[in-house]
Amino acid sequence: MHLAARRERAGRPQGSRRCSKTASRTRRKRRQIVTTARHHEPGSRAGLNPRGLNVDATSEWLASAVPGLDPPFEFGLIAAGGSNLTYEVRSANGNRVALRRPPEGSTLATAHDTDREYRVMSALHEARVVPVPQCLARCDDTAVTGAAFIVMDFVDGQILRTSGDAAALTSTQAASATTALIDAQVAFHTIDLQAVGLAFLGRHDGYVARQLKRWVTQVERADTRPLPLLHELHDALSARIPAERAAPALVHGDYRFDNVVLDTDFAVAAVLDWELCTTGDPIADFAWSVQYWGDPDDHMWWLPDPPTLPNSFPRRSEVVRQYEQATGFDLSDYPFYEAFSWWKQACIVEGAYARRLRGSAGGMKSSGPTAAISERADAMFEHAHTLVSRIS
Repeated sequence: MHLAARRERAGRPQGSRRCSKTASRTRRKRRQIVTTARHHEPGSRAGLNPRGLNVDATSEWLASAVPGLDPPFEFGLIAAGGSNLTYEVRSANGNRVALRRPPEGSTLATAHDTDREYRVMSALHEARVVPVPQCLARCDDTAVTGAAFIVMDFVDGQILRTSGDAAALTSTQAASATTALIDAQVAFHTIDLQAVGLAFLGRHDGYVARQLKRWVTQVERADTRPLPLLHELHDALSARIPAERAAPALVHGDYRFDNVVLDTDFAVAAVLDWELCTTGDPIADFAWSVQYWGDPDDHMWWLPDPPTLPNSFPRRSEVVRQYEQATGFDLSDYPFYEAFSWWKQACIVEGAYARRLRGSAGGMKSSGPTAAISERADAMFEHAHTLVSRIS
């Protein structure tokens, strides 16, 4: 039996004891995600805890809160960088769900807000404008496993994380995947927030200015080492913020192939990882996505093997052209947003460096040696500096 999510039209989704969960079922088969085994740590049964999860307490909660899941459960942690930790949960009857919780040691509540992620995904699933997994339940009781968490369906498909994942794609398949990726972003950048129940999200103005303030403050608080370009670029970008040329929109915050499940036809089956979503400038959100689009002739060594490197994929400039054509947005200020995105990325990587120094790196196993993280941040600051110097 498949649980049907419902959007609460007025405020928070309703709760039940320690959790908020959907109240109705349909006869449709539960959808499931297939993920590559190499993205998992070894599975665990009750009594054996994968990192960040109390399996015994979580198993008890799942059995009581999510119909259709029968204990005992097997758990596997999906490697997810510095974002919310995602676990594959397999029940005794073969059903699988995904469980998401904030990373261990996280101090950025707004960056890992599972409640917001739950509400946004529930609204999008009901509106059926953007494909997302169906949310099944939410646990607010941090005594269960140390943090609030949400449970959702898995969705069948593939995720292109590296150039190796995409190496076998033909030019036609790569073009289809590219168009699907762009079209899904265009869809959530142009939806009516009021109509789909997302009017509660964030402020509708000053997105870039707020982001500049937020990230410089986070790096200052970390206080890891002298970073002269942090403030130089912050001030230069603050002085050059352009007038917003697109209406405030739903912004994902980290949209890229790595956070999208593709089906066998290379259409988008589900957009994942909505923990950073808010209301903001869609062009800034798009520029953030494009920085992950590596071209074969790039010299940006700090990009971790993007899936778009094979020659079968369109070039970055073509992606920008397609988005501009699909949205009708004026992208004449795109160079500013590109520079801003790399400065922000450098700040985030510097935050990862700070967490590594504290010994609380969360899921960032793949970031390499500690020194390599700081070198990546430095390279991104330098790249942002080069881009800012080109803005008149």
